[in-house]
Amino acid sequence: MMLGKLGDATMKRWMGGAVFGPKAVEAMGQAFDEAWAEIAGNFGASLVEVEAARLRLAEAILSVAAEGSTDVAALKCAALRWIRMDYDWGLRSAA
Repeated sequence: MMLGKLGDATMKRWMGGAVFGPKAVEAMGQAFDEAWAEIAGNFGASLVEVEAARLRLAEAILSVAAEGSTDVAALKCAALRWIRMDYDWGLRSAA
């Protein structure tokens, strides 16, 4: 899983102090990779736009995983729903 260069403070803010075991980390990585493969083509060629989308996806997966889920399909599905809602809300507020 390639999330870019994130500092410890940023990760702690996202995780709210959550600690993840090896199984959860593996599930999060797989869910991220699978979800990104599905949505990557929707974010243009701008490196900034792509990185922002990847960070939103990572945050979504961390949020779901912090609730205790280690199921790859559940993490992926919830993260994609979160991204979709984030995108829809952004479009509505920009109009």
